[in-house]
Amino acid sequence: MLKKVISIVLIVIAIYWSFSALMPTNISSIDAPDNTFSTQRALVHLKEISKNPHYVGSLEHETVKNYIIKALENLGLKTEVQEDYILTDWGTITKPKNILARIKGSDNTKALMLLSHYDSKSHASFGASDAGSGVVTILEGLRAYLHENKVPKNDIIVLISDAEELGLNGASLFVNKHPWAKDVGLVLNFEARGSGGPSYMLMETNGGNHKLISGFMEANPEYPVANSLAYSVYKKLPNDTDLTRFREVGNIDGFNFAFIDDHFDYHTSLDNYERLDRNTLEHQGSYLMSLLNYFADANLNNLKSDTDDIYFNVPLFKTVSYPFSWVLPMLILAILLFIALVFYGINKRTLNSKHIAIGFLPGIAALLINGAIGYFGWQVLTAIYPQYKEMLHGFTYNGYTYILAFSLLSAAICMWLYNKVYKPENTASLVVPPLFLWIVICGVVAFQLKGASFFIIPIYFGLISLFVLVRQKHPSLILMTILLFPALLILSPFVKMFPVGLGLKTILATTLLVSLIFSFCIGVFGFFRHKNRWSYVLFIIAICCFVSAHLNSGFNDENPKPNSLVYYLDTDKNEAVWATYDNILDPWTEAYLSNEPDSSHDIKKTTFGSKYNTGFTYSKKANIKPIKHPYIDIQKDTIIGENRFFKIFISPQRQVNRMDLYADSTSVFNAFNINGLEIAKDQNGQVFSERVFNRLFEYYVVDDEFLELEFSVPKNQKTTLQFYDMSFNLLDNSLFRVPERPKNMIPKPFVINDAVMVKKTIVLE
Repeated sequence: MLKKVISIVLIVIAIYWSFSALMPTNISSIDAPDNTFSTQRALVHLKEISKNPHYVGSLEHETVKNYIIKALENLGLKTEVQEDYILTDWGTITKPKNILARIKGSDNTKALMLLSHYDSKSHASFGASDAGSGVVTILEGLRAYLHENKVPKNDIIVLISDAEELGLNGASLFVNKHPWAKDVGLVLNFEARGSGGPSYMLMETNGGNHKLISGFMEANPEYPVANSLAYSVYKKLPNDTDLTRFREVGNIDGFNFAFIDDHFDYHTSLDNYERLDRNTLEHQGSYLMSLLNYFADANLNNLKSDTDDIYFNVPLFKTVSYPFSWVLPMLILAILLFIALVFYGINKRTLNSKHIAIGFLPGIAALLINGAIGYFGWQVLTAIYPQYKEMLHGFTYNGYTYILAFSLLSAAICMWLYNKVYKPENTASLVVPPLFLWIVICGVVAFQLKGASFFIIPIYFGLISLFVLVRQKHPSLILMTILLFPALLILSPFVKMFPVGLGLKTILATTLLVSLIFSFCIGVFGFFRHKNRWSYVLFIIAICCFVSAHLNSGFNDENPKPNSLVYYLDTDKNEAVWATYDNILDPWTEAYLSNEPDSSHDIKKTTFGSKYNTGFTYSKKANIKPIKHPYIDIQKDTIIGENRFFKIFISPQRQVNRMDLYADSTSVFNAFNINGLEIAKDQNGQVFSERVFNRLFEYYVVDDEFLELEFSVPKNQKTTLQFYDMSFNLLDNSLFRVPERPKNMIPKPFVINDAVMVKKTIVLE
C-alpha cells in the first residue's frame, strides 16, 4: 500500500513540476544589479504607460508615445517617429506613429530588432499586458544591456510600433516604407493574449526552423516554453502579430514571445497594471536578456534554413531538439521494438493475446466517452449558463476550474473502465493496446503534423515499461512510476494550453489528452486492485470542481459581465436606435433597450468588422439627438472615356474616432486614393473587389483629420456608398447622460462599444 501511495505522490509531483518549471517563481527586485533585468524597475514604466486606455487617436495615445520616446532618450538613444498612411489586408487604414531607435554595432552585418506595440485595443483596455508588458520589457532590457557599455557586433533596432490592434498597420508601414527594414536580420517580438502564465515562444519563418532553434538553444533562456507542435499548428493558421508582416513582406525571420493565461482579461478593461502577473513579466525579461546578449553578437546574415527541427521543452533539459529527418527512423524503430516485445512476451507467456485484445476495449471506450463529453461539454455549459456567451473569446472566469473538472472526470472514467478488465496477471497485456494506439498516432502525425512527432519520446519509455513487465511479474512500482515521468512532463501542459488559448470550446482536446496520458499510466495503475474506488474518488473531486464552477458562474465586481451599448443615428431615415451585441440584457442595458427589445431593425443586417464577426442582437427606438451630421462635398465628378472620376471630401462635424465606408458588392472600383494613399489594384485591375460584408475600409482618425477620396468607377455605374462615423464617447457625451457601468460590468471587447454612430448614404448617379 505504501508503494502505491508513493506512486500517486510521484505522479502528482511530476504533473505539478511540468507546470511549475515553465516560468519563474520569484521576481527581481528594484535594487537588482544594474546590469540585470529588474521586473520591479520595468513595473515603474508600466504603471505610467497603463494609466489610461491609449488607443489610436486618443489623447492618451499621444501621451504614451511621448513617454516612451523620453524613456528611450534617457537611455542615451536618438529616436525618430515614422508616420504615414497605410492600408492593411484587415481593411483598416490609419496613420501610425512608430517609435524608432538604433544602437550602432561594430560590424557591418544584419541588425537585431526588438519589437512590441504601444497602442491599446479600443476603447476600454488599459493595455498593461497587451502590449505594455512588451514595451517595458524592452525598455528595462535595454537599460540593463547598455549598462555594460558593450558595443554589439550587430546593430540593434528598436521598433515600438503603432496601430497593431487595428490591423498591424505600424509594422506594415515600417516593412514597406522604412529604409531600415532591409537591414533587419532577426526580430524579437513581445506580445500577450491574456494577463499571466508562461510566455510561449513561436517562430515566424518562410523556410525551415533549424538555424533559428539552434540559436535559441545556444542563447539558453532560463525558462524556455516552446514546442514544434505549436510551431506546426501556427504555420497552418492565419497569423496576426506584427512579426507576421516582417515574414510575409520582408522575408525576415523572428521569434514571438506571448503569454495567454487569464485570457478573460484580453482586450478588456481588466488588462490593467494590477492584474498583470509579475512572474510573467519576469519570464519575458528572462527571454529578452538571454536572446539579446546572444543575437547581438551572432551572425544574422544567414539564418535561413531548408530543414526543420522537432523541439520541445522539458524540466532539467530545457529545450530538446532533433531533425525532422529522424521522425520516420524513430517511428520505424519504435514499431520494430513494439513488435519484438509483443512476440517476446507472448513466447514467454507473460503476454496473453486474449487479454491484449480485451485491453483495447477500455481504451477505445474511454476515448469515445471522454471524446463525447469534451465535444458536447461547451454546448452543455452554455445551455445551462447562457451568460457564458457574453464572453466572446470563450474562456470564462471559472475556466480553470472547468479544465480541472473535465480532466478529473476523464481520468475517473478511464480508471472505472480499466477496472472492468482488471486481473492480477494481465497488467503487461493491458499496456500493449495503449502503446499500439500511441504508435498509430505518431504514424499519423509523422505525415500530417510532423511538429508533434516528439510524442514518440514517451513511447520509448513506454516500451521500456513493457520490457520490464514482460521480464518481471512484480516489477518495482516506483521504477514504473519514474518511467512515466517523460509522458507526464511533456504532455501535461497541453491539457491546459489548448482550452486556455483557444477557448473552452476546445475542451475536447483536454478530455482526449487526459485519456491518452492515462493510457501511459496503465503500467502503474494496473497493479492497483481497487481502481473502482480510485475512480469514485476522482468522480467526487470532479463533481466538487463542477459545483465550485457553478458557484462562481455568475458575474460580480471581481469577475464583471461584459456588455455593450451603442447609439445609432440613421440620417437617411431620420431614425435613431439603441443597439447592443449582448444576448442577455442586464439592468444597465435594459434602461435603454427595455424588456422587449426589437430584433429586426436594419442595423442587424450590418456586421461591422470585429474579431469574431459579431453582429448586433437587439435594438430599440431612441429619441433623435441633435448630433451634427458629417459634411460631404463632391468636389469632382468627371467622365473620361469609359471611367467616371470622383473626388469627395468628408469631414465629420464632431469629434469622431473611426469612419467606415461600405458599397454594395455589385459596385466596381477601378482606382481609389484615400488621403493621398493610392490603393493597390488586384490582378483584375480593380480595387476593393474582394471585400467582406461590403466594407471598403475602416479609417481610424488621427490628429482630427478628415477623409479625402479620389476614385474611378465605370461611367454608367450608379454608385451608392454607406458612410458611418463613430465616436467612443457615449458615456462622456452630455447629450445622453449615460451613467457609468456598475462595478460588476465592463465594456464588451472585440466589438464597437460605448459609441455614438451616424450613418449617411452617398448616392452617385
